[in-house]
Amino acid sequence: MKVTVVGAGNVGATVANVLAHKDIVQEIVLLDLKGDLAKGKALDTWEQSPIDYYSTRLKGTSDYADTANSDVVVITAGIPRKPGMSRDDLISTNAKIVTSVVKSILAHTPNPIIIIVSNPLDVMTYAAYKVAGLDSSRVFGMAGILDTGRYRSFLAEALDCSPKDVAAVLMGGHGDTMVPLPRYTTVAGIPVTELIDDARLNAIIERTKKGGGELVKLMGTSAWYAPGAAAAQMVESIVKDDKRIFPCCVRLDGQYGLKDMYLGVPVKLGRNGIESIIELDLNENEMKSLHESADAVSKVMNTFKGMAIV
Repeated sequence: MKVTVVGAGNVGATVANVLAHKDIVQEIVLLDLKGDLAKGKALDTWEQSPIDYYSTRLKGTSDYADTANSDVVVITAGIPRKPGMSRDDLISTNAKIVTSVVKSILAHTPNPIIIIVSNPLDVMTYAAYKVAGLDSSRVFGMAGILDTGRYRSFLAEALDCSPKDVAAVLMGGHGDTMVPLPRYTTVAGIPVTELIDDARLNAIIERTKKGGGELVKLMGTSAWYAPGAAAAQMVESIVKDDKRIFPCCVRLDGQYGLKDMYLGVPVKLGRNGIESIIELDLNENEMKSLHESADAVSKVMNTFKGMAIV
C-alpha cells in the first residue's frame, strides 16, 4: 500500500517516521512545497531503516504527481500555532492550504482515504470534506487519539502505573471544550474513579483540555511527537484492517443529536475508513458537555463558512 503525508514539518515528518517503523506499507511519499526539505527528511528516515530494521521505502517530493494512487493521505500542512494564538486564528490561512492540498491530491488519486491533522482540526476536516466530494467515511480527522493519549499519560503519571493499562474515551471538539469521560475510563479494567479522588481527576481533565496550549507555551510551537504517532496509528488500523475503536473527528448526521458537523466521537476504523460510528449511552451531564463542545465548534465553523472559501 501507498501512503502520502502532506507537509514535511515536525508533525508530517514524525508521521512518516513512525509509520515507516511499523513496516506495514510499501511506500511513503512525503510532500512539501519545500521539496528539498521533504527529500532530506525522507532520506534521513530511509537511512535509518537498516538500523531500526524496516523496509518501507520513502520518497520526498514537491510534485503531486508522485502521490498518484495513494491509498491513504495524511494532511498536516498549515501554519503552526504560536504562543498567544488560538486555533481559531488559524482558520483563514489553513483552510486555503487544506482545500488546495485536497484538490491537488484528488487530481492524481480519485478516491483516497484522507486524514486531516491541520488545525483548527474540526473545521479543517469539514473543509476537506466539502471540497473533496468523497463519502464522509473517507474524510476524517485526527484529534481524539492525541487528546486521549494525553489524558491517559497524565493518569498513568498520577497513579504511578503503566500507560498501557489505561483505557479512556474522550469526545467533542479538539480544543478547550473537549469532553473526557471518567465514567468510561479504566485502569486494567478497574474504574478510574476507584483509584483516584475527584479533585485529582478533575485537575487531570482540565490539564488534558489545555494539553496543546501547555506544549505551545513550553516549546513556542505546536507538539509533534504525539500528534504524529497518533496519525500513524490511525493509518495502521486502516492498512491492517484492524477495526480499532478510536475517537476520531467525523461527520455526524443525527448521531448524538448533532447534524452536518465534524466532531470527535468513538468509531470503528478499518480498511474502508470509518466503518461505523459508535453511539454511547451518555448521561444528562455528559450529553450537555458534548453539546456545549459542539456549540463551540459550530461558532468556528460559522466563521469558516462566512469566508466562502469552499
